[in-house]
Parts: sequence; structure tokens; C-alpha cells
Amino acid sequence: MAINAQYALPAEAYLPIPEDAAAGGVSNIQAGRFVGRTAELHTLEQAFTGTGEVVVYAVHGLGGVGKSALAARWAAARPEPVRWRINADTPAAVDAGISALACALQPGLAALPAELQAERAVRWLADHKGRWLLVLDNVEDPAHIRPLLDRIAGGRVLVTTRLASGWHHDATTIRLGVLDRTDAVDLFARILTQHGPRDTGGAEALCAELGGLALAVEQAAAYCAETGTSPTAYLEMLADWPTEMFAATHEGGDSARTIARIWRLTLDRLTATPLAVDLLRLLAWYAPDNIPRGLLDGVAAPPALVTAIGRLAVYDMVTDNHDGTLSIHRLVQSVARTPDDEDPHRQPDDITHARDHAAELLANAYPTGGPIPASWPRYRELLPHTDALVSHHAPEHDTVHTVRALTCAAAYRRNHGILAPVLDARQRALTTCERLFGGDHPRTLTARNNLADAYEAMGDLGRAIPLFERTLADCERVLDNDDLDTLLSRDGLASAYSAAGDMDRAVPLYERNLADCERVLGNEDPQTLSSRNNLAGAYWVVADLDRAVPLYERNLADCERVLGNEDPQTLSSRNNLANAYSVAGDMDRAVPLYERNLADCERVLGNEHPQTLSSLSNLANAYRDVGDLERAVPLHERALSESERALGTDHPDVMSSRNGLAGTYQDAGDLERAIPLYERNLADRERVLGSDHPQSMSSRNNLAGAYRQAGDLERAIPLFERSLADRERVLDSDHPQTRNSQDDLAGAYLEAGDLERAIPLYKRILDYNRRVIGGAHPDTMSSWNNLASALEAAGDLRRAAFHYERALAVGKVILSPEHPLLAAVRTSLERVGGVP
Repeated sequence: MAINAQYALPAEAYLPIPEDAAAGGVSNIQAGRFVGRTAELHTLEQAFTGTGEVVVYAVHGLGGVGKSALAARWAAARPEPVRWRINADTPAAVDAGISALACALQPGLAALPAELQAERAVRWLADHKGRWLLVLDNVEDPAHIRPLLDRIAGGRVLVTTRLASGWHHDATTIRLGVLDRTDAVDLFARILTQHGPRDTGGAEALCAELGGLALAVEQAAAYCAETGTSPTAYLEMLADWPTEMFAATHEGGDSARTIARIWRLTLDRLTATPLAVDLLRLLAWYAPDNIPRGLLDGVAAPPALVTAIGRLAVYDMVTDNHDGTLSIHRLVQSVARTPDDEDPHRQPDDITHARDHAAELLANAYPTGGPIPASWPRYRELLPHTDALVSHHAPEHDTVHTVRALTCAAAYRRNHGILAPVLDARQRALTTCERLFGGDHPRTLTARNNLADAYEAMGDLGRAIPLFERTLADCERVLDNDDLDTLLSRDGLASAYSAAGDMDRAVPLYERNLADCERVLGNEDPQTLSSRNNLAGAYWVVADLDRAVPLYERNLADCERVLGNEDPQTLSSRNNLANAYSVAGDMDRAVPLYERNLADCERVLGNEHPQTLSSLSNLANAYRDVGDLERAVPLHERALSESERALGTDHPDVMSSRNGLAGTYQDAGDLERAIPLYERNLADRERVLGSDHPQSMSSRNNLAGAYRQAGDLERAIPLFERSLADRERVLDSDHPQTRNSQDDLAGAYLEAGDLERAIPLYKRILDYNRRVIGGAHPDTMSSWNNLASALEAAGDLRRAAFHYERALAVGKVILSPEHPLLAAVRTSLERVGGVP
């Protein structure tokens, strides 16, 4: 397989989480301010005394009632070596929290993509029963955590949620009510007097008015402590807005409005620091946790920025974490994003400005130069905030900065095979560009090209190709033929044609693009090298090895001279040349080149770098091609094991590696191991990539082939039939993969004795090969021979002899006289009474 150029990650990123990772204790849980709740704490202790499988309890109650504080107080005193709190209000937040745990257990994992960090952490949890406790905080839907719960066992999980129902399949529930009056007053007094004696008169009345809602008590006390407001004065201010302040205190009410009113009172006191109010509206558009402080760089001078953040932190409106990030309660965010004409801090124009400013800061925070491995940590840091930003407002409010944030996030996910959100993001970016700039603007053309690329990546060539064609025509009309965007668009269209099997259009387009790149950019520009590599690949696809091999050889020499022997693009070019030698049957040159490339990748990039893993699979395939299964099988097994560990089980490269191992088992006759791997791979590809993705269709055909080899034609034939129908519908009837499906299905019909369906299908294949690829071709020889075998089985020996004679005639032209296929065809011809 061809390898895209990538950059090396630090070696420590590939080490497994050590067994003693939790020896010194790993926890991000601190009890913080807490009073009372004796009965609830006792209930939790009793609930978690059992052993065995994973124990899950869900603490539910009104928003702001103190569920998180209770969970933290209880978990902080637990004996488990690993105690980890995760903000679990979305599936993405659950993944982010699990990823953070992986980095806490093994800091070297910080360089890996978040998806792989999460996979490492889940495996560690599953392997270390009884040694960990998870607090899944603020769960909005049981379905958000169910995938995690299904994969871990033997630990302790405490959930906090506002949901009282829906947990019967996942957890035992514990209801948490409001603080009793004594505890509420105690909590208020502790916060009010934490920096010295203060008058607490009126605290009991105020806490009664707040209804014992823990979050409201804490915020009111923080306000009084910072501003010098007495509890009585605070109560009097609450009295001025009774409906608004208490609308959410009744059973089943919405606490956000209570928090909104306290938020307003707090910000009234912060008018002397107007930047603090601006920041709160700004932060409201991001994800609630792990907001990088660096996002706010440039908003104000550093002293003013630090002061404003500090003022917000004093009032508990934000949390200034020790890791350089900020957190803000999601309900406060919700209020801050909601316009209110009667609230001076939530005027519609101010909120709109904050939203657009948040998008600008986020767009500018993404690195330039694309998502290279060195910048992956920054991309992972910004992805949750991009997702949050665009989820909080309608697409018609997107700006040019929103487009950049969406485009950067999509580029990272595209490179990591996370395709579904890529399509949505690029469609939204294109719609916004068309609205802001019109259909002919260069930014719109780029966005349209990106969307076409997303369709191609997902295997939807029916939409990819027309979009590429339109974009290229527009680029040539609006820009010019030599513009870099035009060159990239032409390359994308050629790639789509190639993916569709339309090499009659792909090859000339690649040829033109290379000529233009050499003329405009020069022979040594990286884009020219890439274009030359693509053209060589197209020649390879059409089996024109006389042109493919020299072009690959030249490209490798140019890469080595211009980029150096150890540049990832050079390593990729060397791999591609080895592929070309392999297809040409020159394994004496292919195998040593594969071996050298793997050694270089391991030395330069590390054993678990994606490019190294691809080289490992390619070498295993080469050993398989030369029949050296004793080396191929263990190498494929190693490739799959290391790919799953480094990339996660759902990565497309991992599924390709699993397919390679299954095929090698099949070649070795070990169908008991091959078939389950094929079955799993098909299920995974359909789930991750979709049923119509080319790789899914390949998996379907491979599984059918394994069933056929096992003699299970009852399962093989329907699967072959579906595979052919899908390829004809999605790819078209002349695509090479479609023709492979036709041949496989015809062979299965022949083995089943269904000659009425086998013979017409073989005739159809032969007619196509003679018409399209010509008579002097191995595929055409195979078609003559296959049709002859079917006619022989039908008892039509005269016509069988004729077709065997044609196969033999082609073979004499394209094969050496001693080739075993010629001997096999002669034997068949003699068997039906023909003359060799």
C-alpha cells in the first residue's frame, strides 16, 4: 500500500502503560468545600462494599444541588490507587476524560491522538480490576457512557446526573436532595469567613430563601465575601427579582434561571472590571472544561487579562486550573449565551460580538501548515471547543473565522480516518463561504474541493466526481490554469477518477498536472514530487509498469536528493517503488527494498508510527507473495497487534492490517482463523466506514471468498451476489473491482454446478477484457480459460476446445514457454480432445 508522508512522534509516545503506573496513586479529585451529607456518604460507602464485576451507582438530583461536591468528597477518601473524575456531559467529553487519564498514567502518551489515548486507558482499566474508581460527572444521557461501561469490569463507577430515570440497565440510583438548613448555613459561613471573621447575620434567612441549593449558596457566599455585602443586603437584592430568582426552585424546575440571576448580581459588582464580563460571555461559547488560557492571548494586555480572570475566579464564575486551562459551569455558559434585553450583561449585540470574537480567537489558535504530527496536541486541545462553538449557534451565524476553525478540525480528523464529522464540517464551511463570498471566490472553491475530498474519502464517488469536475472548471475559469489551487483541484479530480476505475480520464489528467507542476513550480517542489508519485501510481494501476517503474525510480532519487534519505516523503516514495517492483513480479528487488524501508522507518519514526506499521504490513505481504508464509504470518500478526495498540481498533489502517492477516491465514489453509477475522473486519468496516465504502465492499468479497474456499457455497454465493450488485451500483459495471466480483461469482456458480448462470457471466467478462484491455493480456487469457472450463463442465467440448485454444494462443504471446500456466492449458485442451 502507498504511504502518506508523516512525521515522527517521540519514542515515549509508543510505550505501553506500565504495570506500576498507579503505584504512587493517580487522582485528579479534591474534596474542596463540603459540609454535611453524612447519610449520603454512608449510603455510598455501603453501596460500594461489594466485589466482582464493575459496580455503578448514579447520584441524581436537581441541578446545583451538590452532586459533584458529594462525589468528590466521597471519592477523595477512597483507597483505590486510581481515582479519576471525568466531566461526562457528552460522549466527546467522556473520551477526553479517558484520554486525560491515559496521560496521567503515562505522560508520554500526550503525543498520541486522543482516540488512541482513550483506547490505552480503557485497556488498562479492564486489566486492573479493583484498582480504580471513576467519577463520571454531569452525565446527560446514559447512552453517553454505556460504551465505556460495556468495556470495563471489576472497578467502581460513580455517576452524577440530573436524570432520575433511564438508569435501570446501567446503574443503581441514589437521589440527592437539597442541603438541610443547618448544613447550608454552615457552608455559607465557611466560604464567607475563609479569609477572616465576618458578620454572618442573616445567613440563615438567605440560605432558606435559596432553598438549600448548594451551588446558589456557594455563589451567594462568594459574592458576599468578595464585595463586602452582608447576607441581609444580599437577601434584599434577591427580593427585588423574586419571580426570576425563584422560578427554578420548585420541584422539577430549571435551576439555570436561578443561576442566571445570581450571575447577574455578581457581574453588577464587576462593572469596575468590564473585561471580566466580556470574558465570561466569550468563554460561554467553548466547551466547559480545559479551555486553554492561551486562547485569550491578545484579548487584553496580560496584567488586565490576569486581573479579569482572577475576579471571575473569586466569584466562582470560572475555575482557574493549575494546568493552564480554565473551566466554567455549563449552566453559567448557557445563561451567558442567552440574550436578555432586561439584563445589561446579556444584551443581544454584546452576545453576538462575543460569539464572533470566540470564533476569531479559536481560528487564530490553530497552527499554520496543517495537522503535522508535531502540532497534533494543539489540534486535540482545540477540537472540543470548535465542536462546542458550532453546536451553540445556527450555521447562518458562521463567520470566516468559523470556517477556518471548521476546516482545521476537519483536516485533523480526515488525516486520522474520522470521516463522518469531516463531511458535516466541510459541508457547513462550503455553505458559509458561498453565503459570504459567492460561488467564485477562491475560498469557496477551496471549500468545495475539500467537500469533494470528503466524499471521495467516504467512498461516495457519485457525489465526489461531479463536485471535483465543477470545482476544477471554476478554478480554470476564475483563477488560471497555473494557479496552485487549480493544480490541487486537478489532482483531486484525477484521484477520484482513479478511485472510480476510470483510468482513461485519470491518467491524462495526472500527466497534464505533472507537466504543469514541473513548469510552474519546478522539478524539485514537494507538490511536483507528489504529482509525479501520483502519476506513477496511475501507471501502476493500469499495469503500465514500463512507465510506472522508471517514474517511481526517478521520484525516489529526487526525494533522496532534495529531501534526504530519512524524510517521510522519501520513505513513502521508497515504499511505492517496492510496490511497483512487486506488481512487476520483480521480488528480488522488491523484498530487499521493503526490508530496508521498514528498518529505516523503525529507526527514524519509531516502531508504532503509522508509516512504520504500513511498511511492516507491506513487507509481510511481500513475503506472502513469494510464498514465504513462515515469515509472512508472524509479521502480519505483529503488524495487527502493534497497529491496534497504536491506532485503536477502528482505524482504517488497522482494518487493512487485519484483512492482510486474514488473507495470509487463508493462503496457509487456516480458514478457522481466517474466517472470523474476515467476519469481524466486515462488521467493523460497515460500522465505521458504511456499507457502500469500497473497503467495506472488498471485505464482503473477501469473506465470500473464504466461505467459498471452505466449501460453504450457501453462504458464499449470496455474499458474492450482494458484493457484485453493490459494486455495480456504487462504482459502475466497468470498475476493476466490479469485474473481480463478476469473476468470483462466476467461479462460485461453476463450483455449485450452476452453469446456466456461470457461463453467461464468464462470457460477459471475456467480452469486456477483449474490448477494453485487449487480447494479449493475462486477464484476457484467464477469461478464455475460465469460460472454457465452464463449457467443459457443461459437456460442450467443442466450444471448450476452441476457448482453450484461444487461451493457449494468448499465453504463448505473453508468457515464457516454460510457464506452468501454459502446461495447464495444454493439459485441459488435450482432455477435451483438442490439439495443443
